[in-house]
Amino acid sequence: MKKKVWIGLGTAVVIVIILVLAFGTSGKKEEAPQKIKVQRGPFEVLVTVTGELQAKNKEDITGPPELRQGRSFRFSDIKIQDLVPEGTVVDSGQYVATLDRSALSNRLKEIEDDLEKSRQQFLRTQLDTTLQLRNLRDELINLKFDLEEKQIVVDQSKFEPPATQRQAQLNLDKTDRNFQQAQHNYKLKREQAEASMKEVAINLGRQERERDDMLKILSMFVIKAPKPGMVIYHREWSGQKRKVGSSISPWDLTVATLPDLSVMISKTYVNEIDVSKLKVGHKVRIGVDAFPEKKYTGEVAEVANIGEQLPNTDAKVFEVTIKVNEYDPILRPSMTTSNQILTKYIDDALYLPLEAVHANDSVSFVYSLKGKRQIVMLGEQNENFITVEKGVEENDEVYLSVPAKGEKYPFTGVELIPEIKQRAEEKKKEIEAEKARNQVQKGPIPQIGGFVPQGAPQNGEAKPLEIKTEKASTDTSKKKDAKLKRQGKRDGSGKRDKQQ
Repeated sequence: MKKKVWIGLGTAVVIVIILVLAFGTSGKKEEAPQKIKVQRGPFEVLVTVTGELQAKNKEDITGPPELRQGRSFRFSDIKIQDLVPEGTVVDSGQYVATLDRSALSNRLKEIEDDLEKSRQQFLRTQLDTTLQLRNLRDELINLKFDLEEKQIVVDQSKFEPPATQRQAQLNLDKTDRNFQQAQHNYKLKREQAEASMKEVAINLGRQERERDDMLKILSMFVIKAPKPGMVIYHREWSGQKRKVGSSISPWDLTVATLPDLSVMISKTYVNEIDVSKLKVGHKVRIGVDAFPEKKYTGEVAEVANIGEQLPNTDAKVFEVTIKVNEYDPILRPSMTTSNQILTKYIDDALYLPLEAVHANDSVSFVYSLKGKRQIVMLGEQNENFITVEKGVEENDEVYLSVPAKGEKYPFTGVELIPEIKQRAEEKKKEIEAEKARNQVQKGPIPQIGGFVPQGAPQNGEAKPLEIKTEKASTDTSKKKDAKLKRQGKRDGSGKRDKQQ
């Protein structure tokens, strides 16, 4: 019985020891932060973005340009009924696409109906004027015969009494006057008939031309390639590519493009934070996702001055065009590229991972293995590392994360604080001066709805931003500097105080 009790107690003790070792060891490992040495070497400041390959030069394959000229058959959109697969290599005059004719076919039926009506109107007007003029001519002939008869009566009344002669002469004058009036009326009716015929003829000609134009345009709804090349679908303003079922409009008739693959560019978008670092001429390292083993070089060819907001995003971005220096027949439009834009290169610099640098208000520092919070003066940085100009030396070891009780570590390098602040002020002034120069170049800020942002330049004059330094913030800064200095002094005198 006692053996069983001792065995049970021994087993419990062993389990407790194992648990303590396991959890105690793991806890110690978790508490021990990783450390790293300060490295020295060349340092690159890169802006890494993803882009899309495009041809620098291209020729558009468009629908009939007459769609934006014809007033009677202008449509808001016309659907693409058929389209060859993207990437198809075509020769000049080879079939590319077919547009939907349904909308124009319905319009063609209306035009043909109007044309038939115009033809009937022309024929009816022609018959009416013909009959009317023939009646007038017959009346003129009858009046002429009547005039001759009256003249004979006058001639025969020479031997009649004066009253009879006078009556015969009056009848002759009356008939002559009727004849003259009939001739004048005939002339006017003839001019009227010619004007009517001209009007219906013009209307008929217009309807016929409209019908002919419509037939010509419908024949152009089968789109062919203007020259040899590879068919690439046109990308709309929304970013979507045109395909079967998409629509073209008179303002954008492009269906596809034939790119010139000898000169390629990578079009990308850079966020508003990094765009200030970019300039035309910056070197670029380019990779293609489809061919990871291939590497290319390029340079920034264009940086947009105005930002834009891409669909389904809230961030403002700027379009950047990168020219690819090399020619490679395997490169195709729409391929995804990874672009590393080299904005700055330093031959020799001390640098640390970004995780190793911590900040307290406006002061940056690192946790050294000596139990200190070393204040450092920082320089350029990239996505992973940051340069250190003062405060550490090569091969100094620092913690990557906050060590245990790191908040109690005393500060060292307090003498760097004034220089750090002075540099921060100089950088602020440089940024403000750059903004002022840009504002002068761009001109006055446009007023939208009568609202002008507070502090905006007026009438094209650049107004530098005022830097307001409040007394309270200055006092607070001085107190922090004094506190850091006291901590530095205690670091050296702490042992002496303990001994005393």
